[in-house]
Amino acid sequence: MQPDRGAAPAGQLDDLDRRLLSVLAEDAAVTNKALADRLGLAESTCAYRVRALREAGVVTGTRAQLDLALLGYPLQAIVKVRLGSHTMANVNQLYAALAAAPGVIQAFHLAGADDFHLHVAVEDAAALRDFVLRHVTTHRVVRQTETHLVFEVRRGAGVLDRPA
Repeated sequence: MQPDRGAAPAGQLDDLDRRLLSVLAEDAAVTNKALADRLGLAESTCAYRVRALREAGVVTGTRAQLDLALLGYPLQAIVKVRLGSHTMANVNQLYAALAAAPGVIQAFHLAGADDFHLHVAVEDAAALRDFVLRHVTTHRVVRQTETHLVFEVRRGAGVLDRPA
């Protein structure tokens, strides 16, 4: 049996790295023991590999998934934002302000007709209107917004389920 070489650099992940990442992506709070048992690894190998993946920057953190409705934010929407001016300073300043606005889950800077998409969660329709009026259209570079209600969110397959 060959000695474990540790996690491969980003872009050169081996099958074991991908299997570890797949389990961690599904349950970031899994214990090292449970992770090792699930993958049939020694706990020390598992801990070493996960540490190496973190040090390589492949694993950048862990997050709790929250039930937004139970927290009082049952309404989700995608707010599309188009700009009238595209200077570097305007784009960077607006992007920072949009991402920092209360209720923003994710902010996407895009190529194409829309410049930004904001995934937001709010209390109700009035709060959604107020969000757009207070945190989006108040910026002088915003030319147009379009808001779409989110009926349901499902997690996608992600990149780890694709063949290497």
